[in-house]
Amino acid sequence: MSSLDSALSRIVNGGQLEQLKTKAVRSFTVHRPAPSVRRFKRRPRDLLKRASLFESEVSRVMLVDLSSYDLILVNESGGKDSQAMLTHVVGLCDAAGIDRWRIVVVHADLGRVEWRGTRELAELHAKAYGLRFEAVSRSEDLLDQVISRRAALDRAADKLEAEGKPDEAAKKRNAPAWMSMSARYCTSDQKTSQVKKLMTRLVVEHRTRNPGTVFRPVRILNCLGLRKQESPARSKKPEFEVDKSATNGKRHVDRWLPIFGWSTEQVWSKIRQSGLPHHPAYDAGMPRASCVFCIGAGREQLVLAARLHPELAAEYLAVEQRVGHSFKPGLSMARIIELSSAAQVGTQDETA
Repeated sequence: MSSLDSALSRIVNGGQLEQLKTKAVRSFTVHRPAPSVRRFKRRPRDLLKRASLFESEVSRVMLVDLSSYDLILVNESGGKDSQAMLTHVVGLCDAAGIDRWRIVVVHADLGRVEWRGTRELAELHAKAYGLRFEAVSRSEDLLDQVISRRAALDRAADKLEAEGKPDEAAKKRNAPAWMSMSARYCTSDQKTSQVKKLMTRLVVEHRTRNPGTVFRPVRILNCLGLRKQESPARSKKPEFEVDKSATNGKRHVDRWLPIFGWSTEQVWSKIRQSGLPHHPAYDAGMPRASCVFCIGAGREQLVLAARLHPELAAEYLAVEQRVGHSFKPGLSMARIIELSSAAQVGTQDETA
């Protein structure tokens, strides 16, 4: 058993759950939107400077009326950001006097492609706060989906060739089956779509128990632990918005990013404050813990992941060979494994 597996075993099976204490955050600071510089356009220059400084230093925290929602859905991936978000949201709900039965923790289980023990850890976090836990998953995991996607692209290419469209057929034939930063079906299919199915089930349950909501949409607040510091693309996401794709005649869904403006240090501070264990992949040197081989990870992180999960790296390599495309543009799993092996030999030489 690896040190990573041993750490997970201690967390999940070591009786820590009974020792954990729930800590509600009874106070929090709200920064209101900074005044626009335009208001001071014709005022003295010192006021302009003060307004500009105020805008740059004060972060905007979205005010959300938590009591207006029937259900509050917290997405817990098992990673540090969603873990910190869960503690934060529970604290806000406790401070607002919201019953915890209205909070549901959901984990999108990615199966073999996510770090071992992730689902168990997310469930442990939920139970520590006495919250309902739901795990959702796609019938076909990510690696199987890559294989199915390759087959679908080839079938489409065959059809186009039969129709006398060789150029279009070639594009289908050469299209990569792997997800990418511009085609993140790993998120849309494996996570978002599965959570929407849970929403459907929760609405049915809620209406059964609360007949008064039959005559209006059930209001759901969907909370995600995304932070703008993570990437330029994420920094452009709205902190709060109506989720039109999830909203229908039976439910109204708002999407909220409660820790959107937090720094990494704030995240770890909240985790330390909670007293709840985090995934040992972080202690092993990984900056994030969800998919072992995330397409958004850099080369060093992927090489480390291959050292920690060599058997999964081998499965990715087999899928690469089957679909005829690299796992990541410019960086194949074959190369990642090669670098991982070289790094492991180097480490052994240093300790010899």
